[in-house]
Amino acid sequence: MSGFKNFILRGNLVDLAVAVIIGVAFGAVVTTFTAWLTGLMPTTASEYFSTRPQTFGAFLNAVISFLLLAAVVYFLVVLPYTKAKERYFPSEPAGTPPDIALLEEIRDLLKARNV
Repeated sequence: MSGFKNFILRGNLVDLAVAVIIGVAFGAVVTTFTAWLTGLMPTTASEYFSTRPQTFGAFLNAVISFLLLAAVVYFLVVLPYTKAKERYFPSEPAGTPPDIALLEEIRDLLKARNV
């Protein structure tokens, strides 16, 4: 069971799943936006009055759906995932990186030698 927990929390599996969900929802926004823009340039006047409200409504619906889906994914997937990841795999404490510590040690040795 710990192997599965490591697979889920350490890998980019959740990040990839969230990206796919948000990408599909944003694709719907782009598709309806282009349909709305296409509807703004009709060939006849009757076509202008019949398609414009429908395509704008579809675009507005896609934007609202995208925002709702993004909120649901954030609060039901991303937040619990980050809390679980911090709980099971805490980040390393902030400190001096090993290469900087080595350089500081060399600097201190050189200072002590020249005194």
